[in-house]
Amino acid sequence: KEKRKTNSQPCGVGEAVTTSAYNLPAEHLVHVVGPDCRRPTQDQYRRELLKKSYDSLFLEVENLEPRETLVLPPLGMDVFAYPHREGARMTMEIVLAWMDEGEDPGVDMVLIVTNEQSFLKNMKTVYRESEDQFPGVDRTREYRKGKFQ
Repeated sequence: KEKRKTNSQPCGVGEAVTTSAYNLPAEHLVHVVGPDCRRPTQDQYRRELLKKSYDSLFLEVENLEPRETLVLPPLGMDVFAYPHREGARMTMEIVLAWMDEGEDPGVDMVLIVTNEQSFLKNMKTVYRESEDQFPGVDRTREYRKGKFQ
């Protein structure tokens, strides 16, 4: 909406833009364009494009204050048809690498929020397969029951 007001070009795949959060309970809203796997060229380069999308997101987040909690959807997974198993593993690896590498990003918690059941099942499978490597807690049930916000 803000880009339309200024007559700006739409964002390309892998680009991120920050706007106000409007009525959402947040300080900022970062819009990121993930790869659209329904398009043959983007599907062919989906791994590189997904990494680029998350990298753009993290660059935007690093310029924001406050940023204690980062809430994000799994990029490219819903209508853009990214394969869920591969996407779940890559999402987890990319997010954890960002949290662990270099300087402290200033984020205490990352919440990955989705209603896409297939992605959730694949994320849980990836987590169980790699439990000794990945920190974190599956809080899906608590969140759905309103016990975790």
